[in-house]
Amino acid sequence: MTALWLRTDPWLLVYSPVPVALIFLAYLLVVWAGPRLMKHREPFDLKVVLVLYNFAMVGLSAYMFHEFLVTSWLSNYSLLCQPPMQQTHISTFLQMANVCWWFFFSKVIELADTMFFILRKKNNQLTFLHVYHHGTMIFNWWAGIKYVAGGQSFFIGLVNTLVHTVMYSYYGLAALGPHMQKYLWWKRYLTSLQLLQFLLFLLHTGYNLFTECDFPDSMNLVVFGYCVTLIVLFSNFYFQSYLHKRKQK
Repeated sequence: MTALWLRTDPWLLVYSPVPVALIFLAYLLVVWAGPRLMKHREPFDLKVVLVLYNFAMVGLSAYMFHEFLVTSWLSNYSLLCQPPMQQTHISTFLQMANVCWWFFFSKVIELADTMFFILRKKNNQLTFLHVYHHGTMIFNWWAGIKYVAGGQSFFIGLVNTLVHTVMYSYYGLAALGPHMQKYLWWKRYLTSLQLLQFLLFLLHTGYNLFTECDFPDSMNLVVFGYCVTLIVLFSNFYFQSYLHKRKQK
């Protein structure tokens, strides 16, 4: 494990938790102060920025999905139990660790989602779910790239990058304008896809908690508990956004 730390420590934002903690605090400050600063201002027109940003995130997510898939395939990774590092596969380990770092850094980039809501005065979208999910993911994946880059964590990156490719495609199309809405009838299924991924993570980590696998149980416990909170929050969002509104109609 020490060798793993030494290999990822020099990478940006990895060595110490302090930079990530400062980013998190700055994020919370923006969430608190942003709507207050925008209260008496006109919302910004960010159409071009949003189109470019969302499709850039589609490209980054697709790239990471490809790297997770190809590297795990070439390295004969197990979907059920994969240790963090095998000394006999240093080159493929570094390739997997590299895409894990990009996955972690993408979570820092995604904090911009919140900034765009604030600048456009879409404060109704600054929900607890949104802030909780965006704010905590950077800590989860800082720990992942710091201590267990690769191994079992590749499964989360693989599935999540696929989901985010679909998700940012939706956002990118929606940013093109109202005329695209008739093509975006599948929004509710996007939420279902997000719920499905959390269920897969729950089953995946749960399996490893009750079987012999050379992967830290502490990490599996954190992921398991985190997925429970996300399933509860996203299920509530799905109910309020789709089922409850249908009953009201």
